[in-house]
Amino acid sequence: MQAEIITIGDEILIGQIVDTNSAWMAQELNKIGVFVKQISSVSDNRTHILKALEEARGRADIILITGGLGPTRDDITKNTLCEYFGVKLVFNDLIYADVEKIFARFGKPVTPVNRKQAEVPENCIPLHNAQGTAPGMWFEVDGKVYVSMPGVPYEMKGLMEGEVLPRIKGQFQLPHIIHRTILTQGIGESALAERISAWEDGLETAGIKLAYLPSPNMVRLRMTVSGPERAPLEKLIQEKEVLLRTLVSEYIFGSEEEKLEEVVGDILRQRGEKLGLAESCTGGYISHLITAIPGCSDYYEGSVVTYSYEQKERLLGVKRETLEKYGAVSKEVVSEMAAGAIRTLQVDHAIAVSGIAGPSGGTPDKPVGTVWIAVASGGKVIAEKYVFGHQRLRNIHVSADTALNMLRKQLLAATNS
Repeated sequence: MQAEIITIGDEILIGQIVDTNSAWMAQELNKIGVFVKQISSVSDNRTHILKALEEARGRADIILITGGLGPTRDDITKNTLCEYFGVKLVFNDLIYADVEKIFARFGKPVTPVNRKQAEVPENCIPLHNAQGTAPGMWFEVDGKVYVSMPGVPYEMKGLMEGEVLPRIKGQFQLPHIIHRTILTQGIGESALAERISAWEDGLETAGIKLAYLPSPNMVRLRMTVSGPERAPLEKLIQEKEVLLRTLVSEYIFGSEEEKLEEVVGDILRQRGEKLGLAESCTGGYISHLITAIPGCSDYYEGSVVTYSYEQKERLLGVKRETLEKYGAVSKEVVSEMAAGAIRTLQVDHAIAVSGIAGPSGGTPDKPVGTVWIAVASGGKVIAEKYVFGHQRLRNIHVSADTALNMLRKQLLAATNS
């Protein structure tokens, strides 16, 4: 079963708003076994809408449309749908009663403009919109289903959940679609592909599609398989995941929507241990990630953010001679920062980060993007050097994730020893 999503509105095309509707709709459709074949955005223009509908009809079984259903002159979707299907608008008493109820809640009469919300194409099945005055509209024409909904996200979601998705599930025999996403950190996309090449060949034989989803701080591997019965699909994808973990276990930190900071927090909570941070170039960003997780006070004590030599000395006990001899961005300094965080914050584990985030400040031996990260744990300190890139925010974000992953590996090694 193939679907297509069409979003209507000049505000999308000029970048005034971001189309979050399509992403949400695609996720929900996929959950029930409907594949989204294409997503497109068109302007509030009759010709463009008609062309988009005609093209979608040739590709999809279900065409979902959002936007252009308001009561003002620039909202032309209803009239354009009438033209497309060769029908006229008719007044619907049930829809008008809903409009009256909404206006009554605010103690106001229905205006002539809003009365038009009760006019719908004569060939549609109106769908009750509990959140607003514009009804959804369901059309069945020549074996295709068209659904038109408001562009307001909470109205669209209410219609999808209350009306559209149940109707699709009731009307069509849909396959099961199973996704499994594995999260990796510390290895690039091409290197990862090389490591798992033979395993990936086995996926194709089993009918599983693999997608690489790289970002600056991780590579996600998403396996997808579909079929009439759920249990054998889940068993198959689980078997493939087990094989994958034997190949690249050192780079896998989680699955689905897990975050590194959540994974690290869970390990610390299980061990009953505390974490502290010493941040320089990340400026408190690692602390921000950790404190965004509910319950982090179980294991997180705090962060010492030190930019200057003086504060590294005063707050973390970094030696002046170490700073002058090696510079702030060095193995020696970052190691002393981590050890100082252990003492100052009285914690079991500490992360320290010092680097040149950019875009300026680099030297021939320490170019922009050079970052030293240290993890102090169990009486010893491990430090690693990285060279990331020239984009300041990207360097901060990647440094944070790399630091958290270093700690995760240390915690797991300690747990398994």
